[in-house]
This record gives sequence, C-alpha cells and structure tokens, in this order.
Amino acid sequence: MTYFKSFPLKRLLSHFFTPSHFKQLILLGNAITLTACSSLGGGSIEKRSAKLSKGIQNAYSISPETANRVSPLIIKSAEQHNLDPLLVAAVIRQESTYRPYVSSSAGAVGLMQIIPRYWQSSCGADLFHEATNVQCGSYILARYQQSAGDLKKGLGYYNVGPSGFENNRKMRKQGKKYAKQVLNHKKTLKNSI
Repeated sequence: MTYFKSFPLKRLLSHFFTPSHFKQLILLGNAITLTACSSLGGGSIEKRSAKLSKGIQNAYSISPETANRVSPLIIKSAEQHNLDPLLVAAVIRQESTYRPYVSSSAGAVGLMQIIPRYWQSSCGADLFHEATNVQCGSYILARYQQSAGDLKKGLGYYNVGPSGFENNRKMRKQGKKYAKQVLNHKKTLKNSI
C-alpha cells in the first residue's frame, strides 16, 4: 500500500487509461451525476412533476394548467437525454414563455422553438405537439451540448446554430447572451423550488 501513496495518482492512472479514456470517464461521470442527483430530488415522476410545476408557476407566472401539463414532459425528456429538467424548463421560458402555439419570424415553432425545415425529419411531423416539441428540443440541446463540450456554448448553438456561433462574431455574441439569459431563468426557477 505504501507504493501507491508515494506513486503519483496521475502517473498511476496513465498506465491504465489514455487521454481519450479520461475524457470519456469525465463525460460518463457527469451523466451519472446529473441523473443521480436530479435538481428535483428523487421520487416518482408525479412527485417531481408536481415540484417542477409549482416552481414554474412561481418563477415564471405560468398558469397551473400549463405548468401541470408540461412538467412531466420536461422531466421525461430531460431524463432521456441526460439533461437537468430545470435547464429544459428554462429554455422553454426563454424560447416561448410556455406558449405552445407560438411561431417566430425565423419559422421556429412550439414550446422550444424548433425550426421544422431542420428538425422535422429527425423529430416528427407535428412540432406544435407539446410532447414532440419538448422531446425534440431536449434532443437538440443534448446533441449541441455534447458537440460543444460545454453547457454555455451548447446553449449558444441552440440559439444561433453551431456554424453561426463558430463563424460569426455577432451571432456568437448573441448566443452567449442567450446562454446567460437561460441560465438566469434556470437560477430563478431553482430558487422557486
């Protein structure tokens, strides 16, 4: 046992793992931490949905009917894509203020403001359908967060697209501002739960 105490941990681990393994272990650890330590605690979907619904009502002044209807969709989609449900709820707050039939001038639709021409083939035909929209938005957010390697950058991708964020200074600035707004919405929600 004395051998291990005197042998630097990094050097010891380098005998067993390559740098790419370290990155994979960190990502796996983050996913496990996210699902094991949910921001809503443990318990049934009903219990966590009720907690999230109350938080959404208090933080964002959303009607109980809407919050109760959307909360289980958020939790199920967030869990499926290893996202924090509070993050998904905050994106919905930023994108549509919980109005399921809103459309943007850019053609984005629904709660999470998804652009059909880019995502309809991956996500389904009716992006105004709340469950489809939240599921698709969570999928996109998780995909962007993974490819960006960073939550803030992933949120920026969600707002302006990966190429816009990476190749256009003005769009990058807009994406960073968007990420800050979403994270502020998340913080407000967390403080209301």
